[in-house]
Amino acid sequence: MVKAPISFKDFAKDPVKGLLFIVILAVGYLYIDNKTNYTSQIEKCEKNVTELNVKVDHLQERVRKSDSIMAMATARLEAISGVTPK
Repeated sequence: MVKAPISFKDFAKDPVKGLLFIVILAVGYLYIDNKTNYTSQIEKCEKNVTELNVKVDHLQERVRKSDSIMAMATARLEAISGVTPK
């Protein structure tokens, strides 16, 4: 059996020390839990950023193709009509 760091007699004599010990344990637990949470959130965000970068690259390629097709269509229209668009 593990011996408690503070006995009931010690706690009864000076409850402030006992409560401070409990508070230190609670704060330590919350710190570790919070750090674990942030680590998992950062990993999820990195994954999302990677996925979004792939989507942005794909959309940029589609915009380039669209611009090329539009320029080609404009050139053909100019050649057919002889009018330069503004």
